[in-house]
Amino acid sequence: MLTPLLAKLRAQYADTEICLACPSAFLSLYAAQPFGVIAVPFDPRKVSTLKKLSQRGPWDLCIIPAENRYTPLARALGAQRIVGFAGDRPGWKNLLLDEAAGFPAAPACFGDFVASELIPGTPPRHFSPEDWPWAQAESFSRPRQPYVVLHLGASSPLKYWPTARWMALAEWFSIQGFEIVWSAGAKETGLVDQVDAERRFTDLAGKLDLLQLATLLADAALMVCPDTGVAHLGRLTGTPTIALFGPGSRAICGAGDYWQNSPFVALSAEVSCRDQTTTFRRNAAWIRRCARSHGDGADQCARPLCMEGIPLQAVQAAARSLLAGRPDTRVQG
Repeated sequence: MLTPLLAKLRAQYADTEICLACPSAFLSLYAAQPFGVIAVPFDPRKVSTLKKLSQRGPWDLCIIPAENRYTPLARALGAQRIVGFAGDRPGWKNLLLDEAAGFPAAPACFGDFVASELIPGTPPRHFSPEDWPWAQAESFSRPRQPYVVLHLGASSPLKYWPTARWMALAEWFSIQGFEIVWSAGAKETGLVDQVDAERRFTDLAGKLDLLQLATLLADAALMVCPDTGVAHLGRLTGTPTIALFGPGSRAICGAGDYWQNSPFVALSAEVSCRDQTTTFRRNAAWIRRCARSHGDGADQCARPLCMEGIPLQAVQAAARSLLAGRPDTRVQG
């Protein structure tokens, strides 16, 4: 989601060392240094990662896109100037910001408004897959082409699409001559058991690392997935992607201006309970999302009507459009 920011920083600061502090799990994505960015492992609970950041400092500029609780750490690591968004809660998190931008007043993609509000200057040029070099992935058993990747996993059960629809979608693609590849995280392999217990189709769930998954997506005819991190990976690889938005905001996490050349369709159903107007503890009237956890409690959600409201036919229509190379729109209701 921060790729527009990285692109703009490189355009504005052509000869400057730019580092991205990120979880170790993501380092392989940046191994070939896209935009000349150096990825540095970061875990506030591990002193070793803090030492590495300190050794690379002091820092002329530190950009904190969302979590202002890291401002004291940024200052301790030698940041001369700290930039971020105002309005984090509790208020102490904002005290060390040297520049505090406001959230946009109109709907905008997170990556777009982070780049536009936190760094002055011309917007970065629209993304092309050639902008992102990749390290070599370890070999794995490749499916025959053409194939479609159906990624079942997500960060919450409230983002799961109904099991029967996944199988119906797989059968529909199969009839048209596509190999079907099931995908999910290492802790989500049980989702494939629920959808395809007989393993009628190729199952790579939990069997690929991040670089291997990127390689798989790069050669895929299409991917369908919930609103989750794999959808962002599909943009980097240029894979035609259909993202199913349930509790999340398609305005915040959808395509955006920077990704307008990426073949991407965001599908969602209108539901009254997607009614929360905050993200990262900032409030904006245009935000429509749901951060409720899964359960039967008073402020929980027991049944994801938002995901159940996305019909199979809508996904099929979006797939036809993307496979024809002419998506009708990047966001559909």
